[in-house]
Amino acid sequence: MKRVLVFGATSAIATACARIWAQERAALFLVGRDLVKLHAVADDLAVRGAPAVHTQQAEANDIAAHAGVVEAAARALGGIDIALIAHGSLPDQAACEADAGAMLQEFAINGTSVLALLTVLANHMEKQRGGAIGVITSVAGDRGRPGNYVYGSAKAAVSTFCEGLRARLFRAGVSLTDIRPGFVATPMTQGLKLPPMLVAEPAVVARRIVAGIARQAGVLYVPAWWGLIMLVIRSIPRALFKRLRL
Repeated sequence: MKRVLVFGATSAIATACARIWAQERAALFLVGRDLVKLHAVADDLAVRGAPAVHTQQAEANDIAAHAGVVEAAARALGGIDIALIAHGSLPDQAACEADAGAMLQEFAINGTSVLALLTVLANHMEKQRGGAIGVITSVAGDRGRPGNYVYGSAKAAVSTFCEGLRARLFRAGVSLTDIRPGFVATPMTQGLKLPPMLVAEPAVVARRIVAGIARQAGVLYVPAWWGLIMLVIRSIPRALFKRLRL
């Protein structure tokens, strides 16, 4: 039986992933800040086949609490086979440009808190000599765009951190998957003017994420064709890129 820890468990993508694991008869430990939503997700997962579902309320930016949450999950589940980090926010870029405090707060949610949590999880799994970590970053981290460079820079920091951490954890038999979704139909993107053909449903994204973690993928673009799109975007010369409205 798989033992799965999910941070940001009430997000659309995390919930969709948890549903797949529930159908695979995995035991789950869900972490989020909204206890009412956590309980609703837990009830849904139990109906879908999860033999055990535990919940714990926690704030992503409460870095001092991370170690305790991971320890509680390990005790409740009897160990951690898979951990998924899925919390985050989509900043108001204009507000972040106008206020350094707002910018730092958003960077903390999408970047610093994830790095802290990765450090705690890495140390735990390194000691147990096995496991898999999946962390949701974004295609936005592949290149800084004027429309969302606060969000993108936080995700880029996580991806770079993951690259080094992945090499470290390899020696301990622990895999680390950097999950880079494109546009996904979630509450976070609701109201944004996005090209419909490039927007994926959470259930579709979740299937690729669960499969990618299982096969120990290093970097996972979701859907896969975003890898080609970002290859083109990364190849645009800087002199031209800075003139584009992206």
